[in-house]
Amino acid sequence: MSAEAALESPVEGVGFVSAKPALSTDGGAMSFDQYLQRNQKAILKEWFQAVVETYPEETARFLKKERDPFTNPVGSSILEGIEGIFMQILGGLPSDEVLPFLDRIVRVRAVQDFTPAQAVAFMFALKDVVRSQTDKDGLTAQYAADLVGFERTVDRAALMAFNIYMECREKLYQLRVDEIKNRTGRLLERANAIWESRRKEDGSPEES
Repeated sequence: MSAEAALESPVEGVGFVSAKPALSTDGGAMSFDQYLQRNQKAILKEWFQAVVETYPEETARFLKKERDPFTNPVGSSILEGIEGIFMQILGGLPSDEVLPFLDRIVRVRAVQDFTPAQAVAFMFALKDVVRSQTDKDGLTAQYAADLVGFERTVDRAALMAFNIYMECREKLYQLRVDEIKNRTGRLLERANAIWESRRKEDGSPEES
């Protein structure tokens, strides 16, 4: 099953359209968390699409269609990452639990051609996806206050993602600095060896 197809399995209640107040299974008003859980598959599918579309067209096509996680580890990491992040947001965003899921996505983007803003923009895309879902269902007004709180939580996750990005970039820079130092050190050692060899050769006639 492809990364995209993994989000397409039918779930009861996904994609319903109604301008009436959302109701839970017992007939009472549905909480915003219940609404998000009920529409989780649809939201994750759209979020996955938004994330992969930040890549070049050919790469995005591959990420969407390649089914094998071994040949498409980036697509697999994105899917697992957004699923985990979404569930942690619903759970109040405990930092120690959400960080590994953010890391799965950000670490890859940190070594690719993304600016810092582009690297973490996938988090802000979630806000657009959720608002699009509530607009489609005619529930944006009903959940107006909840959406504000949800978006603040997403912003917190985006800041965590930015911290991960900066840590990854610092490690990359340090690796490059260490590599240059090692390369320079080897060149100096080689130059010293050549100089020493020539000095001995120049000095040998005087010693005879």
